[in-house]
Amino acid sequence: MFAQCVWKCASSLLLVALLCCILSPPAQAGKSSEDIRCKCICPPYRNISGHIYNKNVSQKDCNCLHVVEPMPVPGNDVEAYCLLCECKYEERSTTTIKVIIIIYLSVVGALLLYMAFLVLVDPLIRKPDAYTQPLHNEEENEDARSLATVPTPSGARANTVLERVEGAQQRWKRQVQEQRKTVFDRHKMLS
Repeated sequence: MFAQCVWKCASSLLLVALLCCILSPPAQAGKSSEDIRCKCICPPYRNISGHIYNKNVSQKDCNCLHVVEPMPVPGNDVEAYCLLCECKYEERSTTTIKVIIIIYLSVVGALLLYMAFLVLVDPLIRKPDAYTQPLHNEEENEDARSLATVPTPSGARANTVLERVEGAQQRWKRQVQEQRKTVFDRHKMLS
């Protein structure tokens, strides 16, 4: 029930985000000043350090002469300085970026809510299964038997994860030894 509610909320948020993308204004008419820019990267030139210049200009005006202001070199060196500069026209859609971030945060939020549900509510709702309980008790008994055969250091807890893993490893080794005896000693091949 909760998962269905989370799924409905996430799908409605996705639908709203897609509608915002579709109903957004046309490409050039709705451009904000952050959506278009010309970026010129000018390396060091003589005694002038390198610098990055950004300016909101049209694509045809994206060059050193229109973007680099104030010009750091005197008039006769402007052409040489501008030849070193690399200018790129950059265009992006902040609306699309915002919608993608909203979708991403919605999915992460839904997953966090679902995780909280599983951690807090699910153990209270779930009842122990009559079939799995005897199997679980049998596994615990096997673990206890294997731990009894493995010497434990004094003062250590006898039920740590490492000791359980060691017990399982010992059981596995015994099974492998039995299989080896069956195959090599009795010459019975498995088919």
